[in-house]
Amino acid sequence: MIVRRLSDLIGTERDVAWGNGQSRRFLTLEDGMGYTLTDTVIRAGSESLLEYKNHMEACYCIEGEGEVEDMDGNRYPIEVGTMYALDKHDKHYLRARTTMRLICVFAPALHGLESHSLASGTASYY
Repeated sequence: MIVRRLSDLIGTERDVAWGNGQSRRFLTLEDGMGYTLTDTVIRAGSESLLEYKNHMEACYCIEGEGEVEDMDGNRYPIEVGTMYALDKHDKHYLRARTTMRLICVFAPALHGLESHSLASGTASYY
């Protein structure tokens, strides 16, 4: 059985600066579960162009407000209680109006130290 608390992760190697916030990684590849579970903080006012070429991702908002936009220009508001899933390795913009917290699941599992390079105009992926 694996039991971890958010307070146990903060300030450790599982507390990763992902590019526009922090990703607290409860489960990674080394845990052998086949997926990753994170508590991810997105900085207020940030915009991130992201794409997961090697992973599927689902996110559930537990704090804050923002939006996700696909490459066809469809914008979907994110608020507490909203889930979105990137079921086709979708390139997307993630925007946070306020500080947001998302509970995210990645499959297959992340190694643990992945982060984004958010250069203007190109999607960051891992």
